Amino acid sequence: MVFEEGWAASPLRWLMNALGDAQLARMDGDPGLVAAVDQHAAVLRDAIPLDRETLGDYLLGFLDELRHRGWSFSGEPDAPSLRLTAVCWLTRELGLLEDGTPA
Repeated sequence: MVFEEGWAASPLRWLMNALGDAQLARMDGDPGLVAAVDQHAAVLRDAIPLDRETLGDYLLGFLDELRHRGWSFSGEPDAPSLRLTAVCWLTRELGLLEDGTPA
């Protein structure tokens, strides 16, 4: 994943463009991926309020830790990519990007 200039200003939108759109499309034909992402989404539902600001702040912290660890998306599902896909799925399902403002 490439962290271009200004990505942190709207982390949810950046993540949807960088990983989410492709991963969400992949879920359509992969029930195992759907189940794994749903488990990660359930953890998030239980841990934080699911509003744009809180989910965006969570994402910033999670990505900061991934960058610190040197993680990069290989294209194969692993725990970090499943969590990121869950953030994207929740963002889409909750309509957090629909009003056009940065998120």
